[in-house]
Amino acid sequence: MVLVLIGCGGAVIAGKAIGNVGIAFCFGLAVLAMVYAIGSISGCHINPAISISMLAAGKLSVKDTALYVVFSVQEQ
Repeated sequence: MVLVLIGCGGAVIAGKAIGNVGIAFCFGLAVLAMVYAIGSISGCHINPAISISMLAAGKLSVKDTALYVVFSVQEQ
């Protein structure tokens, strides 16, 4: 919900004014807000992109990434 409200909202409301970089910044701020809000509870794996980026950074194992991706897709 937060990604849609902040990221897509920024694109729809001010897309021409802020451009692609501004829209990307909106999505980044949405993820940052969620990290601070629920990061200590769930590690902030709010969508598969977060889990895959953690795998690429070497902070998550392949097994754990697969589990996070399967269960986050299953919730939707």
